[in-house]
Amino acid sequence: MSTPIELDALDLSAMLCSKVCHDVINPVAAMENGFQLLEMDQKPESREEAMKLIRHSAVQATAKLKFARIAFGSSGSPTAQIDIGDAGDLGKQLFEPDVKVEFSIPKTLVPKNRVKLLLNLMLIAAGAVPRGGVMKVDPIGAGETMGFTVNVTAERVRLQPVIEGLLAGTPAEPVTAQTIQPFYAGILAREQGMKIAVSSDAASATLSAQ
Repeated sequence: MSTPIELDALDLSAMLCSKVCHDVINPVAAMENGFQLLEMDQKPESREEAMKLIRHSAVQATAKLKFARIAFGSSGSPTAQIDIGDAGDLGKQLFEPDVKVEFSIPKTLVPKNRVKLLLNLMLIAAGAVPRGGVMKVDPIGAGETMGFTVNVTAERVRLQPVIEGLLAGTPAEPVTAQTIQPFYAGILAREQGMKIAVSSDAASATLSAQ
C-alpha cells in the first residue's frame, strides 16, 4: 500500500484559498452584474430582474462562505468540538434545492475535524450529481467517535475516477487547486484515524468514513 504524500503547509493553504475563491467568485460577480444592470436600465421590469439576481447571488455567496468557514477554516482551538448537526444545516443551505439533503445524524458534539471531514465528503458527493439528486447522510455508530456515510442518487451519477486516489493521499497526478479538496478530506480522515471507503455506479455514489 502506497504511503500518502504530504504537501508543504504553504502549498496546502494556498490551494485551499484558491478553491474557496473559485467557489465564491461566481455569485459575487453575478451581484456586480446585477448592480450594473440597475445603473444601466431603469425600466421597472429590468430593475426587478436585477434585484432577483442580486438576492439570489447574495444567498449563494453567503451559503458558500458559511460552508467554507467550517469545512476549510479554523473553528476554535485545536481540540474544539462542534455539533455535527450543524453540517446538515450548512449542507441544506448550500446544496438545496438542486440536491435534496436528508440528514439523519443526531445533534452530537464531536471533534471539529470530524465535522470538517463530513462537510468535505458531502461536497464531493454533491459534485457527483451536477444535475441534482438526493443526498442521504447517516451515522455509523454513535457519540464522539461516530462515523458517517454520504450517499447520493440521481438519474446520472458520476464520481470522478481520481477521487479515490486523492482521498487516500496517493494521487496519480500532482495535486492542484482543482483537486485539493478531496485530497484535504483525506488528510482530515487520517488525522481522525478514520478510513474512507468509496463506491459508485451509474445511479448512486457512496462515501463512508469510520
